[in-house]
Amino acid sequence: MSTAAKEYKARIKPKFSSRKQNRCPLCGRSRAFLRDFRMCRICFRNLASKGQIPGVTKSSW
Repeated sequence: MSTAAKEYKARIKPKFSSRKQNRCPLCGRSRAFLRDFRMCRICFRNLASKGQIPGVTKSSW
């Protein structure tokens, strides 16, 4: 669970662009962030299983 202070700090523009930290806009998680979808893996999996992300389907062998 992310704290409000860390979410606030991630929202403001850093002095240098390399200091920017990606956070999930839904839950605030910083780890396991998927750049292509701009969310963490947990939120991605939940939304994909509900069919709310267009073009994403569960793989089957």
